[in-house]
Amino acid sequence: MELGLIGLGRMGANMAIRLLQDGHRVIVYNRTAEKAQALAQEHHAIAAQTVSELVEKLASPRIIWLMLPAGAATAQQIETLLPLLQKGDILINGANANYKESLAYGESLTSQGFHFLDVGVSGGIWGLKNGYCLMIGGEQEIFKLLEPIFQTLAPPNGYKLCGPHGAGHFVKMIHNGIEYGMMQAYAEGLEIMAQSRYDLDLQAIAELWNQGSVVRSWLLELAAAALAKDPQLASIKGYVADSGEGRWTIQEAIDLDVPAPVITLALQMRLRSRQEESFGAKVLAALRNEFGGHAVKAAKD
Repeated sequence: MELGLIGLGRMGANMAIRLLQDGHRVIVYNRTAEKAQALAQEHHAIAAQTVSELVEKLASPRIIWLMLPAGAATAQQIETLLPLLQKGDILINGANANYKESLAYGESLTSQGFHFLDVGVSGGIWGLKNGYCLMIGGEQEIFKLLEPIFQTLAPPNGYKLCGPHGAGHFVKMIHNGIEYGMMQAYAEGLEIMAQSRYDLDLQAIAELWNQGSVVRSWLLELAAAALAKDPQLASIKGYVADSGEGRWTIQEAIDLDVPAPVITLALQMRLRSRQEESFGAKVLAALRNEFGGHAVKAAKD
């Protein structure tokens, strides 16, 4: 099939390569033109210098897949695209967008005669080799039309139309919320072992657990790989960012009156990791000293 791909970051560029390797015709555009040119030179993509040029190079109905940061960047790109498109053209948002925004886009674009799919993409930098899990929301007819693209990008049984507009990004949001909790549990367990009386080989234990245990997973494989490179993780600062999906998951849980303590605390731990020194922890230490005379450590120590 033929499609345009806008946004050639770590995920977008690898998705383009995987599509090209399977014989699809891919026109690529990136704000940094060198990335598009590199894909053209190394993988035979067709590089567009502008969004307008990308649209012109596509036959109708045009298929344009966006892999941009959620929020303003995606909104601005859609605003730029719409005057260039014709009725019947298809927009796909594969970024980690809030499902409510995707639901609104689906309703708005459909009312204007366009088609829209929201696609939650999981697989990270390993997706080029292993394929991407695709969680899709939108119209059944458009899903079926684009199925050859999904079959190329995903591993066997790795894509699904989850429901109407917004459903793909909703499922991806919950997926990432669960991921927060799983990662936090692994982190806590490995830290307990690191602080124990035993001189444990944490990489070997992570690999051991992946051999038939009930906690085996790809995340555990990645933990073992990270520990193999740096057993003490001495080269890494313990600063953990979040891209929004955990927050959205927790807010959805609140709105639905669903208790989600594990995901909530996992997000809170990410926030804590960003503080060089917690003022709240200082308050706790001061209070223990005030009411019980418990020792405190001087700041210089």
